Amino acid sequence: MPSASPSDDIAGSVDITALLERGRAMSAPVLRAAVDRLAPPMDTVASYHFGWIDAEGRPAAGDGGKAVRPALALLSAEAAGAAPEVGVPGAVAVELVHNFSLLHDDLMDGDEQRRHRDTVWKVHGPAQAILVGDALFALANEVLLELGTAEAGRATRRLTTATRKLIDGQAQDISYEHRERVTVEECLEMEGNKTGALLACAVSIGAVLGGADDRTADTLEKYGYHLGLAFQAVDDLLGIWGDPVATGKQTWSDLRQRKKSLPVVAALAAGGPASQRLGELLAADAKSNDFDSFSEEEFATRAALIERAGGREWTSQEARRQHTVAIEALNGIGMPDRVRAQLVALADFVVVRKR
Repeated sequence: MPSASPSDDIAGSVDITALLERGRAMSAPVLRAAVDRLAPPMDTVASYHFGWIDAEGRPAAGDGGKAVRPALALLSAEAAGAAPEVGVPGAVAVELVHNFSLLHDDLMDGDEQRRHRDTVWKVHGPAQAILVGDALFALANEVLLELGTAEAGRATRRLTTATRKLIDGQAQDISYEHRERVTVEECLEMEGNKTGALLACAVSIGAVLGGADDRTADTLEKYGYHLGLAFQAVDDLLGIWGDPVATGKQTWSDLRQRKKSLPVVAALAAGGPASQRLGELLAADAKSNDFDSFSEEEFATRAALIERAGGREWTSQEARRQHTVAIEALNGIGMPDRVRAQLVALADFVVVRKR
């Protein structure tokens, strides 16, 4: 067994809460200033989405999400030898794109709850969800390009490429809901686009703004891409077996939406009686006109079959495998031990999180 590096020892002592809070605190003023540029009522709708106000427009301290991407963007700058402040525009740009996707995804998926509150389309209507999502994407590019540097241009190219892949992934996700079978390889490709691409961008964009060369940025992207796959594998587990109190979503939320997530796809590919029965049920579900009226017991039955067929365990193992590949990618470039340890600790957090 190879010996642990000094940063591996440090990683166990990293304060993840403080690291995430730093990313949130440093990016929040710039993020709020960007949202303030939006014309009414989009500024208010966006503020509601970010948790800054409630549905009546009163100030609120809502859950703004885990802030993993801003934390990664600031660490990215430090990995390139720059100050964390250099990564702030990248952190804000990535966070704007991420929330653009959430606004649209909630509408497309029919999700009524996010972060323990009604979603934007439920409160303000589908039209506002679409418009504000579009506006956040435009703002993301503005925040970077107004820096006026060559590095900002490079960062914007990476962001737009990641956004295109994210949209590709969402299109794949929707199309898979209407197919009886999806391969594990197709599912991993979809999740690499939908989640991996933007996390990869988050962990390279600060380095690019800090003047890093393409080799360094590409290596950081590899870490972020595989971290994204680990993140999504865990998300898929939470989408079926997560505690609604922790996730802020309904029980069996992914099953309600007929998503071909990793546990489902792996279970269907496993073979055996449970896999066969699951396939029969899901095929019937696809043709059902009263799917929305299914009881909790019917969803619980499908979840139990997925687990019995091995889909839950396979996905857990895949999350750990992608986590390992992500960590190994960091060996490809030099960076301060402290920064590497924090990137390792963030990867650990992604795999063990409960929401």
